[in-house]
Amino acid sequence: MKKILITGGTTFVSQYAAAYFVKRDYEVYVLNRNTKPQVDGVRLIEGDRHLLGGRLKGMHFDTVVDITSYNAKDITDLHDALGSFEQYIMISSSAVYPASGAQPFREDSSRAANCFWGQYGTDKIEAENSLLERVFDAYILRPPYLYGPMNNVYREAFIFDCARADRKFYLPKDGEMKLQFFHVKDLCGLMETIMETKPAAHIINVGNRAEEVFPFL
Repeated sequence: MKKILITGGTTFVSQYAAAYFVKRDYEVYVLNRNTKPQVDGVRLIEGDRHLLGGRLKGMHFDTVVDITSYNAKDITDLHDALGSFEQYIMISSSAVYPASGAQPFREDSSRAANCFWGQYGTDKIEAENSLLERVFDAYILRPPYLYGPMNNVYREAFIFDCARADRKFYLPKDGEMKLQFFHVKDLCGLMETIMETKPAAHIINVGNRAEEVFPFL
């Protein structure tokens, strides 16, 4: 049984991931401040990722699944607090690419400020850089818009509700923009593939090129 650490575990992606891996018989630890209900079956490490001291130093994880890192300090403080681990998976975002870049984005596309995402995107770039400085073989996943159960933001669901009700809704650039939604279950499946097969590709845009990196998905 593999032992994994998930940061968060109480809201949308991290909550879904915690439930997903519990159901697949992983030994799931979650790191959060215990201000919301926990997923059944997880083992809680209550605390702030910036104030962990030596609490994790004696623990070993097969995989660290970092879903709640938004800037470089989030990465450095957690990494400094960790004991030993085999893999580190960071959930980044396609917001690291400029809006003017050719779509669909490629893993080797240039990263830069995105006029729509602003500091969120540039902070994610700095977080990625910080991680790769410390864990050179880390896995960075850059999903587009995620949707699915436990979503706490009425965004993608609005589009689907409009389509089902035959209501009009607006598409950017007259519908020519190549932008995809990606189901949170597929994101978890991709992470599980990484955990079980350790593929060579370490920076992956999920949603538009996952089938090229992992053709068996």
